Amino acid sequence: MLQTSPQTISDRIAAEIAEIGAGGPGDSADRAFARACLDYLTCALMGAHLPVTEATRRHFAALDGGGRATLFGRQAQLSPAAAAFVNATAAHGLDFDDGHTQAGGHPGVAVFPAVFAMAEHLRAEPAQIIRAVVAGYQGMVRVARMMHPHSAQTGWHNTAVAGTFGATAAVAVLHRMPAEKIAHAFGLAGSFAGGLLEFLADGPDSKRLHPGMAARDGIACAGLAQEGLTGPAQVFEGRHGIFNAFIAGAGKPESLDTPGLGIEGAYFKLYPCCRHYHAAIDGLLDLRARIADPMAQIEKVTLGLYGVAVRGHDHKRAETLLSAQMSAPIAAGLALVDGAVAVGGFQPDSLRRAELERMVDRVETLVDETCQAEYPGCRSAHVALDLADGRRLEQRVRDPRGEGANPLSDADLDAKFMANCSPILGEGRAEEARRLIHDFRATPDALTRLIALISPPA
Repeated sequence: MLQTSPQTISDRIAAEIAEIGAGGPGDSADRAFARACLDYLTCALMGAHLPVTEATRRHFAALDGGGRATLFGRQAQLSPAAAAFVNATAAHGLDFDDGHTQAGGHPGVAVFPAVFAMAEHLRAEPAQIIRAVVAGYQGMVRVARMMHPHSAQTGWHNTAVAGTFGATAAVAVLHRMPAEKIAHAFGLAGSFAGGLLEFLADGPDSKRLHPGMAARDGIACAGLAQEGLTGPAQVFEGRHGIFNAFIAGAGKPESLDTPGLGIEGAYFKLYPCCRHYHAAIDGLLDLRARIADPMAQIEKVTLGLYGVAVRGHDHKRAETLLSAQMSAPIAAGLALVDGAVAVGGFQPDSLRRAELERMVDRVETLVDETCQAEYPGCRSAHVALDLADGRRLEQRVRDPRGEGANPLSDADLDAKFMANCSPILGEGRAEEARRLIHDFRATPDALTRLIALISPPA
């Protein structure tokens, strides 16, 4: 069945994706690919043996008889769709993965698992893998920017919703699909996309599964369209399309007029918690350096954020790792008590520390008008400390470390990879993997070699 509307939103995005796949925009994105790949693999390896990852592995291993794609961090294989689900869940397990502020979601954990699983199955060449990743980021960010922040305000998680379109775009490039079929794949993806933000209420495991859903379903949508199945032409703007069904008609198709590749706008995290308050953490760490005894001197902590960062993120007690990672007051307390925000700080034993609880109770989280006006253009924060001697220390941070005017360097991302992956792989294997990622396009068997390095024998 032929499409009758040549200028649908799906057509516009599909044309971009097909051009990237053919070697157009993005063919010079090797540096951006390497940076994003290092960050993704850091998170995937750190999360490879988390309880939520083990549960998904056991589930799919019991049902899945096909072993054609590798589970990172172990000597095991599943079908591409199942491996993508498990590897994506692993990479999102510690909230340390990359994201995109204007998209309000995490593209890397939806795109890379789908690409690597299908590329291993299809034996794709390095250049096509890079194009697929670039196309996946572009597709995810294009869709998410049209929906955000309305999607978050209505309870949808863009990592799952828009991530499905990103994974679909990426796998479509691996299949070398023309724009017409990519548009149909997007039409199919509209019926697969979903993922609720209700995890903010009590910190369950569902959030960790969202990129797994996106990666798995992107493989299905692209593959089914490759087989000739069709989807609605106006999956975004149609009467019953994404905009009307998900966000009450508040879509922003005009964002498609903004040029640029999504992968080059990705941010990278230094703290394993929700990105909404990383600017606040940066500011608090700077202010803390000016205080001799934070516990004795700080009487009140004020976090000025934007609305999306406050709603669902202002709780002061947590029973699960995710709930703690979603709490701005807890992250603020860790920054001020420990002088650092690391994975261990969000664990139950850490959260029960009396000094941390006392500091967290001093935190007030509110909507700052300037921050609200700047979002989603940037994730800014205004922080203030009221001290026992009557002084008030304040700082406004517009761009958290890792994005915008405050990016991480290549050396920063290399260091993040080596510091977290050397204990898992051994320093020699980690260093070899790091070099390989930077030389990915120039290495004919890059993916095979990389998989061998990051999935060592037990």
